[in-house]
Amino acid sequence: MPRLSRCFYCAVFVALCIFAIPTNADAQATSRILEAKWEFRAASNTDQAQMKEWHPAQVPGVVQTDLLHDGLIPDPFYQDNDTRLQWIGLTDWEYRTTFDADAATLAHDHVDLVFEGLDTYADVYVNEQPVLHSDNMFRRWRVPAKTLLKVGPNTLRLVFHSPIESMIPKVKALPYILPSVTSHNTGNEEDIATAPYTRKAPYQYGWDWGPRYVTEGIWKPIRLETWDALRIENFHIQQQRVAKDFAALSAELEIEAGHSAAAGVEINYAELSGAPSAPIRQSVQLEPGVNRISIAVHIANPKLWYPLSVGAQDRYRFTAQVRIERNVVADASLKTGLRSIELRREVTGTDTSFAFVVNGIPIFAKGADVIPFDSFPNRVTPEIHRQILEAARDAHMNMVREWGGGYYESDDFYDICDELGIMVWQEFIFGGDMVPGGRDFQDNVKQEAVEQVKRLRDHPSIVLWCGNNEIETGWVHWDDRKIFKESVSPADREKVWQDYVVLFHGILAGVVARYANPVPYWASSPSANFEAPPDSQNNGDMHYWQVWHQLAPIEMYTQQFPRFMSEYGFQSFPEMRTIRTFARAGDMDIHSATMQDHQKNHGGNERILSYMLRWYPEPKDFPSFVYLSQVLQAEAIKVGAEHLRRQRPNTMGSLYWQLNDCWPVASWASIDYYGRWKALQYYARRFYDDVIVSPFAHDGKVDVYVVSDKLQPLTGQVRTRLLDFSGKILSDKTQDVQVPAQSSAVYFTLDEKDLLANADPKKSFLVFDLAVGGAEVSRNLIFFDTMHNLDLPRAARIETSLDNSNGGYAVTLRSPVLARSVYISFGDLDVQTADNYFDLLPGEAVTVKLKAPASSTVEQLRGAMQVISLTDAFPASETMR
Repeated sequence: MPRLSRCFYCAVFVALCIFAIPTNADAQATSRILEAKWEFRAASNTDQAQMKEWHPAQVPGVVQTDLLHDGLIPDPFYQDNDTRLQWIGLTDWEYRTTFDADAATLAHDHVDLVFEGLDTYADVYVNEQPVLHSDNMFRRWRVPAKTLLKVGPNTLRLVFHSPIESMIPKVKALPYILPSVTSHNTGNEEDIATAPYTRKAPYQYGWDWGPRYVTEGIWKPIRLETWDALRIENFHIQQQRVAKDFAALSAELEIEAGHSAAAGVEINYAELSGAPSAPIRQSVQLEPGVNRISIAVHIANPKLWYPLSVGAQDRYRFTAQVRIERNVVADASLKTGLRSIELRREVTGTDTSFAFVVNGIPIFAKGADVIPFDSFPNRVTPEIHRQILEAARDAHMNMVREWGGGYYESDDFYDICDELGIMVWQEFIFGGDMVPGGRDFQDNVKQEAVEQVKRLRDHPSIVLWCGNNEIETGWVHWDDRKIFKESVSPADREKVWQDYVVLFHGILAGVVARYANPVPYWASSPSANFEAPPDSQNNGDMHYWQVWHQLAPIEMYTQQFPRFMSEYGFQSFPEMRTIRTFARAGDMDIHSATMQDHQKNHGGNERILSYMLRWYPEPKDFPSFVYLSQVLQAEAIKVGAEHLRRQRPNTMGSLYWQLNDCWPVASWASIDYYGRWKALQYYARRFYDDVIVSPFAHDGKVDVYVVSDKLQPLTGQVRTRLLDFSGKILSDKTQDVQVPAQSSAVYFTLDEKDLLANADPKKSFLVFDLAVGGAEVSRNLIFFDTMHNLDLPRAARIETSLDNSNGGYAVTLRSPVLARSVYISFGDLDVQTADNYFDLLPGEAVTVKLKAPASSTVEQLRGAMQVISLTDAFPASETMR
């Protein structure tokens, strides 16, 4: 072949190669999740040969769910299997995959591996080169990988070390060992608590409502990302001043640039369903490294975000584009709601208020505390979040407290709260353990906090960042902390306390002030910000547990007058359908091994029974005990919640413990692990309604309150009837009421002696109905003794009529006598009732809408439906006295 021809063909080949591989100027940034071809095996600390073999893995995930998926372990939630699976958290585990990188990927200036979440201590190898050692479940790790990768297949291997076994030698070498809520390492001979020293979800070490499953694994996605000239590391809308007439904002960008460049930044915004604004443009000079850009954004007459029932949840979408010359080289977008937020703490005498103020409106916080939704967080889906949060919305809850013993929730959780108008009390992840000092630990926590605050700060639902759960009150009040303080020297005792102060009153307070302003910071829950002892009645927030843990009478709830109650609770069992998922027929006894294992609060089953027998006769069987436990829980929290609402504005919050469960268990939750409402959730929809009539019986009289969270005054009527249990009207009066906006007041008082002059207190009761605009908005009943001492009638069979009219199923119920706590169930059919656990007045018809599977027939529903009331829970020979 002539030399000229050979050169010609070489030139063509080179040209084709050039066009086949994009240049940096033309290449587009890419991001892909590495979720395929994963395998895992035990790396050490086990003698089980099968576990040392490679098995398929699901990423994201954790080792327990991989073992379950591959059939290597039984259901972790069945019976007491959790006690036999502790070896998993004591073992080291190895994960690996192979992924391809093509020439186009490696042609980019930057190729990064991004680890969204590693649980927890992991050594990471790329093509067998060590690149990362992770030590924090809550941090994100970015590893430059361009020089580590090659065209074709590449290997990624991660070795996870047991967070227990790896920490025990280090903790043993310390001069003292910090006391821990989770206390001991189940399954390990060493009686050493390692949780305080590990940045990992505390509840996974075991809690008094959840099992101990110490997870390991790739719990969030791993991404392979490429970029060239620059990338947007963070995009944030800083709300400097927000009012009805004007919002002064700034678009804040962190741009990482690979080299110097002149660029243009363009900001656009629009209501979620509206047209975009005129673009706001600014020229910038970027230098290598991180560049911080701030661009002013002003909106006249903005649409504001309000909590549930106060106003609309209007939001805006903001977008940012960065151009070099005419090319868009990076863009970002976010949704946010515009609102002002204040934690109002006004001093009056010896009291200091504690109230959330949104857009200038004081809000009485109604809600519950939220725990993790599963023992294995990778199993939680947006659908699960939505189901529980919509249930909170349906019960008129305007706040949830994201408890500090779990983990920072995924973005969809906060998106849903933004959408529904549910405020979030967000805690940093410290569940109750004292914290170690030292620069390494503090720097690790600070970086975690910065990353999480930046990730979440544009959610308008987040109205508070709180440092921790119960560490301050634990140091002051808990017995194990008192023992610890006596066991160490004064110098060590002071050091432990100063380590606490530095982290929660210094480092985390500073992170929130710098990155989350204007959202307020609160160091601990409960706390009075060092102005008074924690759990104060007149300063800060309060957790009240004398009822339940100390067996105080339920009525003691009405003797508490906190400025804000952020925890109080009472336990019950989940419904029988849920219990059958983890128990056999032979387990249906509160003293069985299975029922004791699915009760993580020591003595909890016996405590439920003890309280139950104060109010009711002994239930006739286990299903009756389960039903009665839910009724008792609902009645107990009703006493507390209504009392707290009656105290507004002195008290401005009621958050009961807890909304949800992480596994099927007897607990304080009002919604069980499967999303099934307990009696308490139905009660909450009544006692948290925006307007309620709330009679309070005490000292031989009944004070009749009306409580309103409405922003407008109301005109209504309160009808008061004294009835006997067969429905005979002994007294019937109606009184007009003028109810101011956002108020609680006594509108009249009844004397029990006068009421009962011609009535038997054991056979009669009071009914209070509040009507507004001719429609009943609230009902409440008062009895003159506990159910134990009343002559409640054996209810004649409750008449039921089920039909499929008006586009859906409904059941109508009627009873000739009073039927208390009427419960409608459908066996194993998945049927949701619009109401349940309600009182059916004599002769009064109540229609309840049903939501049944599309394949259900009227005949199926009728055959499965069961209706019981309170007296059905006791032996036929048992009287209520």
